[in-house]
Amino acid sequence: MLNLIARGASASTTETPGDDWLLPADTIWIDLLNPTREEELAVERALAVDLPTREEMAQIEPSSRLYQEAKATFLTATLLAHSQHDHPTSVPVTFVLARGVLVTIRYAELKAFTIFTARAGENHDLTSGSEVMLELLDAIVERLAHVLEAGSTAVHESSGAIFDRPSGGAFEPLLTGLARTQSVTALARASLVSLGRLASFAGLAHEIADAPACRAHLTSVQHDIGSLTEHASALASHIAFLLDAALGLINIEQNGIIKFFSVVSVALMPPTLVASIYGMNFHHMPELTWSFGYPMALALMVISGIGPFLWFKRKRWL
Repeated sequence: MLNLIARGASASTTETPGDDWLLPADTIWIDLLNPTREEELAVERALAVDLPTREEMAQIEPSSRLYQEAKATFLTATLLAHSQHDHPTSVPVTFVLARGVLVTIRYAELKAFTIFTARAGENHDLTSGSEVMLELLDAIVERLAHVLEAGSTAVHESSGAIFDRPSGGAFEPLLTGLARTQSVTALARASLVSLGRLASFAGLAHEIADAPACRAHLTSVQHDIGSLTEHASALASHIAFLLDAALGLINIEQNGIIKFFSVVSVALMPPTLVASIYGMNFHHMPELTWSFGYPMALALMVISGIGPFLWFKRKRWL
């Protein structure tokens, strides 16, 4: 899908390029979402640039993700996608600044792009691709901030649930929730680190380097990215602490259960021994003929069972 936003336009338009397709005048943003090969070739002809393929976008080497070629600047970042789903992922997104136009290439729906597209229709002050890119980076960073804020709220609730939880309560939902929050936080932090590298290299683009307002805007974006990266690191550390605390409490409860059964087993050993002795079928057992032999055996079993219990109490093992 090939979406365009022109200077001063109130909404984006969707194009279906053919062999003789020409880029409309005053276009400042070309958004390629799951583009076909024909759409890629049409944009390449219009801007005289060679767009990276999906496989090239997935490369992890900085030289393959951040480079300048044919008077165009190519910037690829790994962004968080589907953060509200059960299985969040990271997807590569490429930003290309060429001839005053921003080209974005992506293969996933991203909420930040949807929000920015609606916002761009109301903002008629955007006049160039570099301004669109900086505003789009703002929207992406803002979206990541919302994700981390939601994660902080979830972690705070999990913290209270773990330490205020009644004995015997289920830990599985808490651990599952923390694990999911940890996954989203890790992906968000990876996105922020990737955006930080992108923002540093973006300053080399002449569209930004030659515009003081764009340089100032980029510096502000970099500060926001740095602050959120620190926040994500602190949140990840807090989650790790809560996971360790939850596992520690589970071990304490399990140790208490094992201790209880161990004490019961030891306490029942002497009565079992007495019962075993008097359960033997030997003819010559003098106690078998005593009239008080049965109550004596019962009393001996009770006393032998109480003895270990009192010993454990004295040693403060109970």
